[in-house]
Order: sequence, then structure tokens, then C-alpha cells
Amino acid sequence: MKIYDPIPPHVNEYARVVVDCAVRVHCELGPGLLEPIYEACLAYELETRGIPFGRQIWVPLVYQGKRFRKGLRLDLWINRCLIVEVKAKETILPVHHAQLLTTLN
Repeated sequence: MKIYDPIPPHVNEYARVVVDCAVRVHCELGPGLLEPIYEACLAYELETRGIPFGRQIWVPLVYQGKRFRKGLRLDLWINRCLIVEVKAKETILPVHHAQLLTTLN
């Protein structure tokens, strides 16, 4: 089992705010819309709270020593310390977890 460092308090606080914003968006819009709609509304909520973030951020991919400029795309990158992958799914599948873990590596 891999041991991870504790989550820094400021990252925990950003995560708390993001979850609060996401719940607010979901309560307002309900289920059934496309991910870009939820992402736009979540971004608006973050802006209104003064949370620094980037949208649709490309992260380079390195394959066999070659760096590909547009490899992975983050939906939201909160203050360069927290990744938010927006999903509009009834169930989160193992493939969704794998996608996020690939981004983190």
C-alpha cells in the first residue's frame, strides 16, 4: 500500500469550497445536463467566491521520453493544487477513477 503525504490545509479548504459550489450548482440545475454546462456554472460559483482557477488546462504528456504539448486536459485546476474533473454521470465507473489517476501521474 502506498503511503501518501497528508493533504495540506489550504488544499483541504479549496476542496471544501469546490464541493460546496458543486452542490449549489447541482441543487440549482438538477441532473441531466451536459458536463460543459455544469462546468461553466461551477466556474461562475468559484469566481464569485474569489477562488483562483483555470479552465480546460492542457497538461503535457510524456511518452517514451517525447513530450506531447497537448496530452491531458483538466476541466478545472484550482490554484494549481487541486484538479476538478466534472462528470455528469449517474454512476462513477472505475474508468473515471483511472482517468484521474493517470492525470495525477
